[in-house]
Amino acid sequence: MKMYIIVKDSIPDKLVPVITAHASLACYKKYESNEDMIKWITGIFKKVVCIANEIEFERLKSETDFVLLTESSLDNKEVCLAFSPREEYSKIFKFLKMWTPQNIQHGKSDL
Repeated sequence: MKMYIIVKDSIPDKLVPVITAHASLACYKKYESNEDMIKWITGIFKKVVCIANEIEFERLKSETDFVLLTESSLDNKEVCLAFSPREEYSKIFKFLKMWTPQNIQHGKSDL
């Protein structure tokens, strides 16, 4: 059981840690009485952070049980989706890429 957190691939690296922290908390608060959420939070509570382009991001918004986050420093642009934990996700999740810092120079990111 895991929580997927999906960040748009256009988001600057330096914002991703804060955005994903907010996303996991917002998702927990929204679904804290959900049976799967309770099972997840009392266990190991795995999280997977992936990136998505605009098309993938829009497709993911047709899935169920998620929170959509915006970022005030980016003119309230939609930046992230956090999905309530579950045992099984639809096939689209298997094709998402894991997030890694994109702006790496000399072994350091822009963090």
